[in-house]
Parts: sequence; C-alpha cells; structure tokens
Amino acid sequence: MSKSDIQIAREAKMDPINKVLSKINVPDEPGAFSPMGRHIAKLNFDYLQTLENKKNGKLILVTAITPTPAGEGKTTVSVGLSDGINKIGKKSIVCLREPSLGPSFGMKGGAAGGGYAQVVPMEQINLHFTGDFHAITSAHNLLSALIDNHIYWGNKLNIDDKKIVWKRVMDMNDRALRAININTKGAAKDFPREDGFDITVASEVMAIFCLSNNLEDLEKKIGNITIAYNKDNKAIYAKDLNAQGPMTVLLKEAIRPNVTQTLENNPALIHGGPFANIAHGCNSVIATKAALKLSDYVVTEAGFGADLGAEKFMDIKCRKANLKPSCVVIVATIRALKMHGGVEKEDLKKENIEALKKGLVNLERHINNVKKFGVEAVVAINHFVMDTENEINILKEYCKSINIKVSKCTHWSDGGKGAEELAKNVIEICDKADQNKFKFLYSENETLWNKVEKIAKEIYKANKITADEKIKEQLKTYEKNGYGKLPVCIAKTQYSFSVDPKLKGAPSDHEIPIREVRLSSGAEFIVVICGSIMTMPGLPRVPAADSIKLNNKGEIEGLF
Repeated sequence: MSKSDIQIAREAKMDPINKVLSKINVPDEPGAFSPMGRHIAKLNFDYLQTLENKKNGKLILVTAITPTPAGEGKTTVSVGLSDGINKIGKKSIVCLREPSLGPSFGMKGGAAGGGYAQVVPMEQINLHFTGDFHAITSAHNLLSALIDNHIYWGNKLNIDDKKIVWKRVMDMNDRALRAININTKGAAKDFPREDGFDITVASEVMAIFCLSNNLEDLEKKIGNITIAYNKDNKAIYAKDLNAQGPMTVLLKEAIRPNVTQTLENNPALIHGGPFANIAHGCNSVIATKAALKLSDYVVTEAGFGADLGAEKFMDIKCRKANLKPSCVVIVATIRALKMHGGVEKEDLKKENIEALKKGLVNLERHINNVKKFGVEAVVAINHFVMDTENEINILKEYCKSINIKVSKCTHWSDGGKGAEELAKNVIEICDKADQNKFKFLYSENETLWNKVEKIAKEIYKANKITADEKIKEQLKTYEKNGYGKLPVCIAKTQYSFSVDPKLKGAPSDHEIPIREVRLSSGAEFIVVICGSIMTMPGLPRVPAADSIKLNNKGEIEGLF
C-alpha cells in the first residue's frame, strides 16, 4: 500500500535551513537571513539589495488546464519540475504561494504539493506558517477600524457611510459575513451602517503585498488605497487617515520572503497568496525577483487554469514587475481531460479514449491562449496510476501533432527523477527562448471596457460582455480619474471558460456578464467581477474541517 502524502512529509529528512540556503550561495550570516526555527527562514532586504546587479535566471511559469474535481496537481508539478532541474545538475528554485486557511478547511485541503514532490514542513506551511497572512489580515482590518473611528470622532473628511468601499477580511470561508450591519449598539450606535467581509486572500492589501518591490513601495501603494467617497463623491484614500504608516509596520516582517525546502532538500520560496479567481493569483514579486537572482531557473505557478492564472500572471504581474517568462508548462491529467470530455468523476478509473479525445479541446484552448503572449508552451502529463498506456499515447500523439513538447511525469511517486524529461524539455525551450517576442494581451492605452472585452473574446472565447449602464459609467469615471491605464483583473469561476461552472471542455460564443467593478487604486488594477463569483467563499456541505483533528499522538490528521 502506498504511503499517504502526510506520511511521506512526516518521514522527510529535512536539512537545516542554512544548509538549504548554501545551495543557492546565501551566506550563513545574520545579515542574510533570519531563521524561523530549524527549517524555515526569512530573507533579509539588506542582503537582497546586494544581489541587484546579478544576472537574472530564466523564469518558468507552471499553469494548467481548466480545473476539475479530479485534480490537476499544479503545485506538485512545480515542485517536481524544480527538483528535476536540480537533479540534472542545474540550479533551480521553486516559488509558490502560501496556502489560505479558507480552502484548507473548506474544499481543497492542503496546498504543499503531494507524494514525493512536496514542500516541507508541510503542516506549518498549510497552517499559520510564518504569520504572514495574519499580518495582512491585521493590517487590512486596522484600516477598517480607522475608517469607523474617523466617522465616530466627527468625520472631518465628510465620508459618506453609504459609499465606504473597504470591507473587513478574515482568512476563512464564512458566507454569513458577506453582508453585516455594524454599529447597531453601544457607543457607536448613532453611526450604524452596512459592512461585510471578504476572505483575506481577496484583500487589496494581499495584492499590494504581492506586487510591491520593497517596503517603501509597499507603503506608497497602501496609502493609495481608495477606501470611500465623501458627500461630494470625491475619493478618500488610506493616506487621508495616515493609515499607510501603521499598516506597513504590521507588514514589516511579513514582506520578507520565506524559504523552506522540497523533500529533496532543494530551496523553495513560499510568499504571498492572492486567489486566482478573485485576485491575480501569483506569489510575491519580491520572492520571484529574489529567486531569479539566486538561481539559474525559477519555477513559479499561477492559480487555477491558464485562462485565470496565466493571463493575470502575464498582464498584471509581468507588466508591473517587468518580468518575462521563458517557458510555460501546462499541466494536464488524463482524468481531468476525460471529465472535460463528459465523464463523471466516479467513472474516471475506466479507460475512455473517446472522452479523452473530446476533452482535448480544453488543453488546445489553453495552449493557443499561452501562444498569444509570445511564449512557448510544453505539456506536463501529471501521471495517475489508473491512466492507461493507450490514454497516455493518445495525449502524447496529439501534442506531437501540434508540435508541442510533452512529458509524462511521475514525480508524485519518483520525486525529481520522475520529472527529468520535463526538466530537459523546459531547459531546452528556455535556453533558446527569445524574450523579445513576449507581449501582453492588450495595451495599457486601450479603454478599460476594451481590455475586458479583449480578455473575454480572446481568452474565454465569449461572443460578448454585458453590463448595465451604471457599471459602464463607473469604468468611464475610473478613466476620467486617471486610472484608465491600469490592467484589469477578471474575477470569475475557475471551473469553465464561461461563467457557468458546469460548462466543461472549451465553450465558445457565450456571454460574460459583469456584475460589479472595483477599483484597486493601491494595487493598481481594476477588478471585474463576472457571474456569481463571491469574494467571500462559503464552506461546502461537508467541509474538509470535518475530518481535521489531532490524533492520540498529538499529530494532525485530515489536513492533507
């Protein structure tokens, strides 16, 4: 019987963090990093500044086909690929997002890879880790408290309490908090208003955290957060409440990148974690740029499928951080492709060539979308034991027929060795990549409406986008106020190219309705909420929390 992911993680022989860092030439000196226990460290900014003149390594993005309940294993592939690159004698770092407690206790479970392609210590990473998310939650809610305190003490800024756009946050799925009434009793009862909670990973503070280059940049962006409008409809910013100083203080340690290790004792930077369906879904710019200075190849991931994840990685993160990927890995599984071909989850163990061929349209759409950014793609087949040779061969033959490199990956069972072929394919693409061919999907000078329309039609293959006049006017107002050059961040279901999560495969000629637009003036993008997507998720009927507990040895069960 094969070992579970958590058994494998607990049996891992972890190296002291200074030994892991020595592999990427980080000196064992107090000024370079701060140990957070024996196996985790935070890099110091003073040390990172000494790397500024070093040549960058190659950036590799790992993305995937449209997610299904069958699972795709994007994080597992990212870890396995980085271990594979190190296995063949190159220097690689994997850069990942920190897991949110919301999905960990909701639907998804842990998010540290799986099998023999994991980052460790797994339990700490999946729970409170180094406290970064708690710091982000506290900084966000400090701003909320300052807003209501300002109104209580006379409202000098003349804030219209019906036009406060800054909600509170918590790092947990809790639908009951989406809309609440506050100040109904006690000392503040004369200032009642409607409020609500988003999940921390949807916070603009999280987005700013992951898009900032340093502490000064972080503080400036926080100050530019739009929190409300006054009675004359003039924007009120966080800096109007002097909030940027204390909020930055709360984030001072969190903003430093975290270093852990893979099961094969290779370095992993895990930092930040905005959701991809309701935010931009990438780890921090600081961590990515640090890794590019410290290694020859950096493997990072973008959330969910390439439509939500890779598009935002390119059009938001790369645009703002001046990054250019050299290769994109698209993760596909036989199981998920069969689901896109119409097979139900309970029937996935049976060979079904017809459904597999039908589901290939989803992979094809993602490959074509990636090509629009001028980057070459390679397909990674994340192997499951029930995959048949016939099914594997069908997928390989298809990729070869469209001139796309493809690798069967067994990193889950074999670690880095199982991703060596993928590693060789990726390095071959990286080393001949012409980064001058990299391009964005849209120009910053296009109207906001045109940007949304281009994403909808080019990436999602919708035939139109719809919105009521109020939303269209809101976009025009953003442009008049100087925000017209900002990129847009589409918030929609991750389970389909459409807004209907039940539409698998590659639906076309559908309609994408815009329900709401939000200005993230600090993070510097416009959030466009489509369909019924929620910025505060709810728990499923049977949440993962139902099976999470401590056993009689004091060990955590059910998290993974």
